[in-house]
Amino acid sequence: MKKVFQIADPKKKPARMIEAAKSTINKYVKRERNKQLSPDANFWDFRCKFGIDADSAQKVHHKQLFSEIDKLNTEEVTSFYVELTAFEATRRKG
Repeated sequence: MKKVFQIADPKKKPARMIEAAKSTINKYVKRERNKQLSPDANFWDFRCKFGIDADSAQKVHHKQLFSEIDKLNTEEVTSFYVELTAFEATRRKG
């Protein structure tokens, strides 16, 4: 999923737009995790990039993605970019 989420909307508050973006991200993650895994994989993992635009996007752990989005609520930003890529992974013993 590569998407630019708009925060600035004259009819809606930015906090509601951020919550809608989080909901869209959660739906994508849930949909990807429900896909069938290959026999040698244990779980779906995600590579995440986050930034104001696609050029300035930095790698972020998917658990930290929502905290990064929450930081935008205090800044005056009109949009943000999220890139999520699902891949099969195997847990290591240890």
